Amino acid sequence: MRRNKPRRPWRVVKEDQHRINEKIVHVDEVRLVGDNVEVGVYSLSKAKSIAREQELDLVEISPKAVPPVCKVIDYKKFLYEQKKREKAQKSKATKVVVKEIRFGPNTDEHDFEFKKKHAIKFLQDGAKLKAFVFFKGRSIIYKDQGHILLLRLATELEEYGKVEQMPKLEGKRMIMYIAPKKK
Repeated sequence: MRRNKPRRPWRVVKEDQHRINEKIVHVDEVRLVGDNVEVGVYSLSKAKSIAREQELDLVEISPKAVPPVCKVIDYKKFLYEQKKREKAQKSKATKVVVKEIRFGPNTDEHDFEFKKKHAIKFLQDGAKLKAFVFFKGRSIIYKDQGHILLLRLATELEEYGKVEQMPKLEGKRMIMYIAPKKK
C-alpha cells in the first residue's frame, strides 16, 4: 500500500524583493517617480493606471517613506540592471590574500633571512603577511625573544609594508600582521 506523501515542488518560486503592481495594497497614496512621469503624490489607483498606460510596472522602491515611493519602470529590466551592477561591484572588490610565515623563538640568522625574502615577495605581490612565532612546550619562557624577532622583522620590512597589528600573544603563538604598502 502506498502512502500519500506530499510531493516536493520541482522549482521553488522566489519571492520578489519589491512589491509590484497588485501586491501594493497597504497604502492609499504613493509618491510617484520615474521616466515620462510627473513626480508627485498620487492615489494608488491613479499610479497603477499611469503604469498600465505606459505598459510598465509600478514598483515600490522605498516602502518605509511617508508616503511610500513607487517608480514606474520595466521590473524585469530593473532586476537585470541591478544584478549587473552588483556583479560589477563584486568584481571590483579586492580579495585579500593572507600569507603566513612561521618562526621559532630561537630562529637563527640564516633562517630569518630566508623567511624575510619570502615575506618581501609576498608583500610585493600585494598579499597581507601574518608572521608568527610558535612556542612549543617550555619554549614559552622565550616570549621576549619572540617579540624581539617579530619587531626586527617589522623594521626590516618597513619599506614594503606597514604593521597592521603589533606582536600579540594568543595561546602558544605570538602573531603580527603586516599589510603591503600601496604602489
